[in-house]
Amino acid sequence: MKLGCCTTIDNSVIVKKAGFDFLECTVVSLVPEHDDDFPAILESYQESELPVEACNIFLPGSLKITGEHVNISSVERYVEKALLRVKQIGADTVVFGSGGARSLPEGFSREKGEEQVVRFLDLVANYSDPLGLTIVIEPLNRKESNIINSVPEAVAIAKKVNRPSIQVLADFYHMDEENEPLQHLVSEKDYIRHIHVADSGRRAPGTGTYPYERFVSCLGEAGYNGRVSIECQWQDFEAEAGAARQFLSSVLYSRKV
Repeated sequence: MKLGCCTTIDNSVIVKKAGFDFLECTVVSLVPEHDDDFPAILESYQESELPVEACNIFLPGSLKITGEHVNISSVERYVEKALLRVKQIGADTVVFGSGGARSLPEGFSREKGEEQVVRFLDLVANYSDPLGLTIVIEPLNRKESNIINSVPEAVAIAKKVNRPSIQVLADFYHMDEENEPLQHLVSEKDYIRHIHVADSGRRAPGTGTYPYERFVSCLGEAGYNGRVSIECQWQDFEAEAGAARQFLSSVLYSRKV
């Protein structure tokens, strides 16, 4: 199992010093407003102290994929460019959370919204499948998205898309916010390809009261041995990163998940 940290590329030295195995950076950071700015961005990724193996924040909030005003041409241009750049920096997993882009407009049909999400992910798979990338659907709590709020909902969407690259992520924070049973880590194990963790108040792991023993037990029961990334709100990143990594190591590796 590999432990990673969601942060910006300029924190790679801190993340390496803290003992993490990889970085998880944002997709949107690879798609600046002006393409002329990308070579310098690419260079910063190539010089990273750690590999960037996963990317979160797939879509900018302004690029809507649900509702009456979806510009599918703009969406496809963005997806093609973004995924090529994800591949270019050496990452292989993209997290589709993007609550701002996917949330349904007020009064919009949930059924139509789900159909639009399925069509969007089918379009994404046209690019991710041949590139060998994995897109993981991230369930978000209802404060961040009004669609796909549990792991089983994400799995249901993935099954509708039915493309090899479309899989699912489980996020401990969002599961806790939604009072979602941790047993879903086991029941939906066939689709879970990535994990995000935090702790109470979305702080660093080990600083709160999340039931990590139960969480790790479920991962073990599911036979999960993939990547786990910390995605939290840091108070003092440099001071907290090492302790958070050490805590995760102690709870995960002690059970030999």
